[in-house]
Amino acid sequence: MWAVRRPPPRSDRHPPPPFNAPAARRLRAALGLGPDHVAHALRASYDLPYVTPALVAAWEHGSASPSHPELTALAGVLWCSPGELIGRPRTLREHRMARGLAPEDVAHTVGHELQVYLRMEETGWWRGTERQTAALTRVLGLSLADVLTVTGREERLAELLRDAVTTRWQAYVRPVSKIAPLERRVLEEVLHRLHQDYQGHMAATLSWGGGPADASDPGRDFLTHVVDHFWTAVSAEGG
Repeated sequence: MWAVRRPPPRSDRHPPPPFNAPAARRLRAALGLGPDHVAHALRASYDLPYVTPALVAAWEHGSASPSHPELTALAGVLWCSPGELIGRPRTLREHRMARGLAPEDVAHTVGHELQVYLRMEETGWWRGTERQTAALTRVLGLSLADVLTVTGREERLAELLRDAVTTRWQAYVRPVSKIAPLERRVLEEVLHRLHQDYQGHMAATLSWGGGPADASDPGRDFLTHVVDHFWTAVSAEGG
């Protein structure tokens, strides 16, 4: 019986990309392939001799994640783009892989030397001019939320949003707009809504008779995911 065998150490030092296991299962089934067929193709055609049906099954059940090279090879076997097997990309490298682009293509498009761009992928920290960032946004199909993540501004946005929902939200419209340049009307509506939602969570918990420690839990969870709440509200406002 095939066992899950871990691959040998590779030169790829990056953490595995977020893997869309249900998509992998669905694409394999649509092709009429079993895990054994996929494993055989990865061994025979992509120089991955350690891949077994058990390892393919582990990827599909979420108990293991393919590395970047393994995911690219798996996409080849399943006749799909790497992006179809990746969950929500967050890093520069993941966004590039999701688009099926070579680093040389992205570097050329944004006007960076290849090694400079590769260092940005390595550190996960995009540094470019406004024009280069606009070019990056186009070539990788980035949303405003994605741009803030890859440029390292998401945490600052989170700090401002936490302050806005716990104090006077009106004072944070302008600071937030400098990071997330949205229409003022949209920002006002969104911050107002988030402030009301947070206060509502806290008030409801207190009305249930929970003690101080209990009352803090819903608020803490809301603040932990405040950036996600922000973008959901922005989308609802058509921003």
